[in-house]
Amino acid sequence: MNIFNSFLTYLISTLFRTIGLFSATTTDSLAKAAAGLWFRIDKKHRNIAIQNLTRAFGREKSPDQIRTLAFLSFYNIMRIPIEIGWSERLTLPELYRHAEIRGLHNIRAALAKGKGVLALTAHMGNWELLPSVAPMAGFSADIIYRPLDFSPLDAYFLRLRTRFGAGLIPNAHAMRKILRQLKNGHVVAMLMDQNVDWYEGVFVDFFNHRACTNKGFALLALKTRAPVLPIFMVRNRNRFIIEFCEELELIQTGDRTHDIEANTLRYNQAIEAVIRRYPDQWFWVHQRWKTRPFSPWHRE
Repeated sequence: MNIFNSFLTYLISTLFRTIGLFSATTTDSLAKAAAGLWFRIDKKHRNIAIQNLTRAFGREKSPDQIRTLAFLSFYNIMRIPIEIGWSERLTLPELYRHAEIRGLHNIRAALAKGKGVLALTAHMGNWELLPSVAPMAGFSADIIYRPLDFSPLDAYFLRLRTRFGAGLIPNAHAMRKILRQLKNGHVVAMLMDQNVDWYEGVFVDFFNHRACTNKGFALLALKTRAPVLPIFMVRNRNRFIIEFCEELELIQTGDRTHDIEANTLRYNQAIEAVIRRYPDQWFWVHQRWKTRPFSPWHRE
């Protein structure tokens, strides 16, 4: 990285640290005000969030409830940079005091199988603090990620995510490193809740609508037989809850296409289940159903 980009990274870090100096009451007010402004002026993402929520909950919630959830998802996103800044000045033991771990026996049982663990996660709560989970729970972890296009910001998040010992695996040409880290008994985590192009995924249900979902996770599970464990970080008032869910049994029928689709559907169902519990904490501004299934051209 050149000197100019290093300087920009320093400015970004300073900005986050400055935000983190404010009191909890002040930062909460700032997050709500920023979310309110963003919700009013950003028609595109406001509509995406409302449309997504309507698709998911249209039969269960009123338009007013859906609009409220859309705003709360904006608020959730605005809290993330504030919490990042706040966490920057904490040591690991200090961060522990703000978190509660649930289901630790699930991750320990999965690791005891000796094949490493594939951790299924999503853009829930403050997912940027997830790399801190590993040392809290006493295991080594690696996160599969896509490097950011703006290199100074990417450098900042690289330092943030790895500062407590977590590793990062760029998603391009990642297979060899993933296999090595699983062999070493690591937990390898992947965010599985975003839209992909048709050639990268399979179409399986998500909130009762077909969503193109990354098939790479299912391929990894079938290749390695590593246990798959959903892991999520959500908020409960002013505390973070880290949930290690029960292992998802691998579906193996010998039909490769069927097994990829069936396992990927199971992963979507695990993500949907946690979103239903915390609907205000998911990333609803993302166009999750953007890629549509192929259909023949209509003829008169």
